[in-house]
Amino acid sequence: MDTGRIEAFSDGVIAILITIMVLDLRAPLGESLRSLLPLQPVLLTYVLSFLYLGIYWNNHHHMFQATRRVTGPILWANLYLLFWLSLLPFTTAWMGENHFAAAPSALYGTVLLMAAIAYTILQQLIIASQGPDSLLARAVRGDWKGKLSIAGYVIGIALAFVSSWIADAIYLLVALMWLVPDRRIERVLPAEEAH
Repeated sequence: MDTGRIEAFSDGVIAILITIMVLDLRAPLGESLRSLLPLQPVLLTYVLSFLYLGIYWNNHHHMFQATRRVTGPILWANLYLLFWLSLLPFTTAWMGENHFAAAPSALYGTVLLMAAIAYTILQQLIIASQGPDSLLARAVRGDWKGKLSIAGYVIGIALAFVSSWIADAIYLLVALMWLVPDRRIERVLPAEEAH
């Protein structure tokens, strides 16, 4: 099976998640800019989660550009990834409404960790399906950003109960590390298309 349907479905789910998050934002009762101040934690958490969903959408797109066929296990792994991403609106709301408290920050980090693990599983299943010399395998050899991200989430979750601000800063740093799209795949694609 080709990748078109899995990409379209994933795009739709991510678009819905972003919509759910933005619909959860409530306008303040006041008319001055000062009335926005109590909403800062909610707005900041929304921005971070929007950034994460954008990163996943972008890298998912790149990964499937390097994927030639989809198997049953790949479909299930993709659903597993989407499951964890679908929890972002809930954890975003909880963390924002509770001003980055320890338990909501730890749960937010847990969802990020599980999404990262799910993405890694999906990536590995694609490579296993297409072989160790596949386009994706060549592109992601030595995936230091993926490993560093998982380590960052684990550290952030543990530190959430010491200082939720440090944990949230770690989550932000991991997001900033991924802000630039994964160029490894972009570099390999033109070489493959030339053949």
